[in-house]
Amino acid sequence: MPLHVPPAPAPALRTVLTALASPTAVREARTPSLLRAQGPATPELPLPVHVLDELTPAGVAATRLTGWRFLIRCGDRAVAAAETMLTPDGWAFSHFFEGPYIASTERALRQAETMNQPHQARLLSVPSLYMLTLWLHGDITADGAGGHPAAGDLLVPLAPAPPGIAAHRPHRVAELLPVLTHRAAPAPLLGQIA
Repeated sequence: MPLHVPPAPAPALRTVLTALASPTAVREARTPSLLRAQGPATPELPLPVHVLDELTPAGVAATRLTGWRFLIRCGDRAVAAAETMLTPDGWAFSHFFEGPYIASTERALRQAETMNQPHQARLLSVPSLYMLTLWLHGDITADGAGGHPAAGDLLVPLAPAPPGIAAHRPHRVAELLPVLTHRAAPAPLLGQIA
């Protein structure tokens, strides 16, 4: 089944294209792969980036949209990513970056393409665990900028994943959120241990 990638806001894409065309923005990005890229660099696969700020003991998660991430392709592979953010004045370019999440995102997207049912691709960040996942939302017609993880949605942890959580293994939200809730809970103080 094809993977559905929601359309990015046109102003967000324009800010990335403008940054790619700016020698100053590319040079100051400190992304060697982007600086060494031969040929045109094009933004592809826009993914809304949602952040999971809080997990409750019931496993209910509230997310907020923080931006859109574009993989920057040069030739046959992604060499970097560009992130945009929403400001009071609209969408703005945030930064270019590279690292292990680029290849891991590509791998997870290829893996999702082979699944039997269609999904809408998003990214879900869990800052308290230093974790990033490919969020495969079951409603392919949903607005990629909104919503929260449904129990039947899939989360695919990207590498590097936190210890004890396998990267690139799809998990149903209903199964993974309780694990994440337990991991994100603060440890009891020594004086509070029964």
